[in-house]
Amino acid sequence: MTPISRTGAGRTSIATVICGALAAGGLTAAGVTALQPEAASASSHREAPLISGTPQYDNTDVYAFVSPDKPDTTTIVANWIPFEEPAGGPNFFTFAEDAQYDLRIDSNGDAKEDLLFRYTFKTHTKNDKTFLYNTGPVESLDDPDLNITQTYDLELIKLRNLKAVSKTKVADDVPVAPSNVGKASMPDYGALRKQAVHKLAGGAQTFAGQADDPFFLDLRVFDLLYGGNLSEVGNDTLKGYNVNSIALQVPNSFIAESHEQPVVGIWSTTQRKNARGYFAQVSRLGNPLVNEVVNPLKDKDKFNASTPRDDGAFLKNVTNPELPKLIEAIYKIPAPDEPRNDLVDVFLKGVKDLNQPPHVTPSEQLRLNTSIKPAAKPKRLGVLDGDNAGFPNGRRLTDDVIDASLQVVEGELLGAKNDLGDAVDKNDKKFEKSFPYVALPTEGSRGPLAKGVDGGNDVRSQLGDALQPAGAQESDDMRLIAASAGAGAGGIVLIGAALMWWRRMRNRAY
Repeated sequence: MTPISRTGAGRTSIATVICGALAAGGLTAAGVTALQPEAASASSHREAPLISGTPQYDNTDVYAFVSPDKPDTTTIVANWIPFEEPAGGPNFFTFAEDAQYDLRIDSNGDAKEDLLFRYTFKTHTKNDKTFLYNTGPVESLDDPDLNITQTYDLELIKLRNLKAVSKTKVADDVPVAPSNVGKASMPDYGALRKQAVHKLAGGAQTFAGQADDPFFLDLRVFDLLYGGNLSEVGNDTLKGYNVNSIALQVPNSFIAESHEQPVVGIWSTTQRKNARGYFAQVSRLGNPLVNEVVNPLKDKDKFNASTPRDDGAFLKNVTNPELPKLIEAIYKIPAPDEPRNDLVDVFLKGVKDLNQPPHVTPSEQLRLNTSIKPAAKPKRLGVLDGDNAGFPNGRRLTDDVIDASLQVVEGELLGAKNDLGDAVDKNDKKFEKSFPYVALPTEGSRGPLAKGVDGGNDVRSQLGDALQPAGAQESDDMRLIAASAGAGAGGIVLIGAALMWWRRMRNRAY
């Protein structure tokens, strides 16, 4: 194929369009005539009324790429629970127990999944008589001080014409990496992450746990397209927030139809058990930002519950997108002529001779050509900049899907050359070089240190005299005991227990 070549130089900081455009670009691909897709996909940070109230079931993003260090495998990353505040204790972030978290793969382009990887979770509590997530420093996933833990089962379901032909449990009771409470509670979180990577048969591996949100963009676009004022663009809205991630690495040969047909379609869904005991789909996601800005309010919940084969119902939202018209009204950038068949071709079918399956059924999926080798130096604009290993050929963690989608939505493929973007070009944290690749989550206990503390592993922060530097500990102990004398027996017990706990934590951490 002839790659679509674009340079990122001199790009206009019109972040305004970015988010919406990105979304428009993504979902734009979600509607087509005679669409017969299965569970479709979209990027969703609080994108629909119903799912925004139930974040445990809200799938935020899907990534799929040929593994850079193992090019004979494909890695799929799907994230849930948007805007996890790292210090959100004492009830930190868990996967829902009444949900099925699915990764779905269409191997032949007919908009029906042929493989389904299903994750289901269980929560375990060691001591329900404490409010604490952990009762001391956590050094391993089976540490007795990790009070709240989760495990998951992984089931592989093979389908033909949407009928299950086999079901295999490929992993059982695999531990989940916990929320990153802070350095005192988890002095070596990287070690916990490594322990949560689980090897599977045939060279595959799986991971579930907390991670830094890898999506980077300026979400303030929803303030009426920055209120027509671009002076504040360039702020990574998701910086410092975490998500719950599921990552799966599988051989390319296992998910592709054949060596001659290496293109796969990928999306994720969440099913929640209802009051009658049945599972109903409540979230779906493939291309980024589809449901946020392409679908109007009346269609958002419907889209989350629908399947790719039903995407024809949303075709008008794609061929006649709202976003370019808003941009034209506010920033006087002419909207491309409608209907937008260019968006249908790229996002619903895949790029011809790159990631478009033969006899493709148009549908909203993240399409990946598993035969394209990883780029030695990935370019953030992917295919638009001549890097065919990047978005929209799958989606790497480093791909700037906002800028790329915005430029396409504003007519890049129709000859309207532009360098639009949101001035956020990379994630605030570096990604890992091996599976699961996502960056470690931001820790909960951040902030200024107490007087006399010089950082490092000395994580005592401003909690008052009880956490003064070690030299003052004895006098602090005496003050606590004296204070407890006026508090009665209950006060003595509580203060004494708190003191013992902090000492134990301190001694184990240092």
